[in-house]
Amino acid sequence: MDKKSVTTLTLKQINKHTVYQYIYRQRETSKFQIVQDLNMGLSTVSQNLTTLEKEGLIERNGYFASTGGRKAQIIRIVPDLRIAIGIGILKTMFHLVAVDLYGEAVARETIPLAYEDTPEYYDTFAGEVLHFIEKNEYPTEKISGISIATQGIISPNGSSVTYGAIMGNTRMQLSDFASRLPFPCHLVHDSKAAADLELWNHPKLDSALVFLLNRNLGGAVITNHSVHQGFSMHSGSLEHICVEPDGPVCYCGNRGCLETFCSANALELRSGLSVKEFFLKLRDPDNSGEHLQDIWQDYLRHLAFAIRNLNLLIDCPVILSGYLAPYFLPEDLDQLLALINEHTPFPLAKDSLLTGTHGQYTPAIGAALFYVKNFLDT
Repeated sequence: MDKKSVTTLTLKQINKHTVYQYIYRQRETSKFQIVQDLNMGLSTVSQNLTTLEKEGLIERNGYFASTGGRKAQIIRIVPDLRIAIGIGILKTMFHLVAVDLYGEAVARETIPLAYEDTPEYYDTFAGEVLHFIEKNEYPTEKISGISIATQGIISPNGSSVTYGAIMGNTRMQLSDFASRLPFPCHLVHDSKAAADLELWNHPKLDSALVFLLNRNLGGAVITNHSVHQGFSMHSGSLEHICVEPDGPVCYCGNRGCLETFCSANALELRSGLSVKEFFLKLRDPDNSGEHLQDIWQDYLRHLAFAIRNLNLLIDCPVILSGYLAPYFLPEDLDQLLALINEHTPFPLAKDSLLTGTHGQYTPAIGAALFYVKNFLDT
């Protein structure tokens, strides 16, 4: 193939990718809008639309309202052309989601299964994942990959867990899953997956601190519009910041880590209630549970202490994500912000305190985005 042919082929691929990406961003558009906004010739756009439609990447569905002339046909991508499976593994269960090309969770499920580093566990796990795919009637060719978020630091090459004190999964290998599942597999730290989801939902963010308020606390640092990993992949482990030197013993062996005050497990331990029951009683105007108010105030104070100090190191927005985030009411955020700004020379702006919306499924959805982005980048 001569140089001219290669150049022509490359240009066609670029044009096709450009048109697809434009349609993706617009969600719904028309042929003439593409011509106008991309400054492409009508014939070039038409050829690319025909190719994209033949490949199943786009569809024409309905018409825009008439503006006086012929109605323009609505063009959009096919969101479920590819489905990414995201999984969030915990000690006693795992969360499963199916995510389309817009990052939307179109199916979700929680499977009770206690983690064990045994072949039986991985066999059962794989069987449940395959059953989830079959139950939702996703053909094999539609699945772009399976991305697994777990509690534990992942090796730089993504092949194993190097620190897994919470679950006892330090020996977990990517191959434990990949050898049992007929799809590409990926392994990621749950906090990093959560940060990926927040980046997806806030595309204009350059930097941020992410607090993953799950059963066990987690965190991540976003810089230069990417999740900071660090030399040993433990950047953002804010759960082990000491907030009280004589506080409770953390699973890491030290005392007074933020984990022991601001994880969902810590909240349940102090209140003797499940998270759902705690907030139901906390919000009940007829319930005279002052001790629950005291517990919640103490939770907010410790969280504010950590945010205030970390924000001195990294001047950026703060995102509360994960399981507990949907339980925060506007008045909770106002109070948290007041506590953050009570003793600091550099107050945090109200619009710099954000909350995630996906609750306990946050790491699973964030993990799935790995394969969504891979597809969109090709």
